[in-house]
Amino acid sequence: MSEPVRAPEPPGRREEPLQRLLFGGVYGTVLASALAAALDHDTGPDDPGYDAVWIMVAALVSATGHGYAHAIAHRTADEKPVTASTVRSVLTEWPLVAAAVPTGALLLGSFWGWWSENAAIDAALTVNTAALFGWGLWAARTAGRDWWAACRVGAVDVLIGLVIVAANVLTK
Repeated sequence: MSEPVRAPEPPGRREEPLQRLLFGGVYGTVLASALAAALDHDTGPDDPGYDAVWIMVAALVSATGHGYAHAIAHRTADEKPVTASTVRSVLTEWPLVAAAVPTGALLLGSFWGWWSENAAIDAALTVNTAALFGWGLWAARTAGRDWWAACRVGAVDVLIGLVIVAANVLTK
């Protein structure tokens, strides 16, 4: 028996979810790192619970803004506004929010008294820098690069994390 014939998929549609995952992962990791590095409590006591919520809300708002901007940028002049497709576009930005979860979780650990907020921020920057290497490696391997080239891409992504760490050290 022969297999049923399927209509060909539009070019690039199959890769789109993976591209969004990789984009959201890198973007969310960089965003969470930058926000964590910017935390400064010179004028008051540490409040890691508030900071964790603030980082997660910022990631959610960024994902919503990116998804909405993507939806309206691809809308043509003769199209009617399509609420469902806009909502779908916003929901596909979940990887950005998910990438901020480790930073939020580490800050919540500080809120629960497991470690200091500074230790949570240092750990978040370390974890996120390692994650950036992983995102770069995964993206390059997905694009068909060999392991050596993929490691170079991951190393370039690590540089982004190191710039954030350096900025954190220099500003404190």
